[in-house]
Amino acid sequence: MSSPLSIAAPLPLWREYYELCKPRVVALIVFTAMVGMLLATPGMVPVSAFLFGSLGIALGAASGAAINQLVEKRIDAVMARTMNRPLPAGRVDSLSALAFAVLLGVLSMLILVTQVNTLTAVLTFLSMIGYAVVYTLYLKRATPQNIVIGGAAGAMPPVLGWTAVTGQVDPHALLLFLIIFVWTPPHFWALAVNRHREYAKADVPMLPVTHGLPFTRLQILLYTILLFLATLLPFATRMSGLFYLLGAVALGTGFLYYAIALYRRKEPRLAMKTFGYSILYLMGLFSFLLVDHYIPYP
Repeated sequence: MSSPLSIAAPLPLWREYYELCKPRVVALIVFTAMVGMLLATPGMVPVSAFLFGSLGIALGAASGAAINQLVEKRIDAVMARTMNRPLPAGRVDSLSALAFAVLLGVLSMLILVTQVNTLTAVLTFLSMIGYAVVYTLYLKRATPQNIVIGGAAGAMPPVLGWTAVTGQVDPHALLLFLIIFVWTPPHFWALAVNRHREYAKADVPMLPVTHGLPFTRLQILLYTILLFLATLLPFATRMSGLFYLLGAVALGTGFLYYAIALYRRKEPRLAMKTFGYSILYLMGLFSFLLVDHYIPYP
């Protein structure tokens, strides 16, 4: 009998491993990393750094996502949103999932060390450990501030992209880190508001479970205000120009609208609308950063 990781494995099984990687999350991670690469230099990004950097970061993110699902198999099994994932549904066994995650992680490190640079490899590895081990194994069950502290790992992709091109950490890369770091709590807490009963059932101390929905809605609003201010920093530091500023203000106003509506009204659908908008918001914000970078301002 062939191994589940065999190249000859049937296509439906490979789809299960694909789902272990949380492809939508990885896509957003790689997108922000690519923007970091392109912003790191005024000219053309070296093709090798762009391709191998993107691939190495993607594999590292996929490895962390697979480990996350492996560790959260029990929790996922009792939550309606996640019970049909490959591991809790029994379509992939734990040992195969672990082997798959390790393989992805090793490939990520080999590519980044040999084809990009050591700093990017080290920072990617620390991000993987931060998400898959520190956040998933400890923080998520230890404190309602789990997503705030653990958000540092998720905010690293643009820094990784920057270092893949320059080989060093730049203050402007840290601004991109700050934006994603502040974006993470209102993004994830909006989902937690919608799924608070499931988190309570799974005994996960998410903020709506430990402090209640009104307090969580207030925190979403306060963090969204802080995020709005943080997104003005690229313009204030002359990292970006007027085109980005207008986009950031427009997108931020939209996020504030949803955060205020969620705070004032108790409509169940608003939480998921806010969550959905937050994803489009981050993609739009980084798109404005990217386009603005290539505008020839006088």
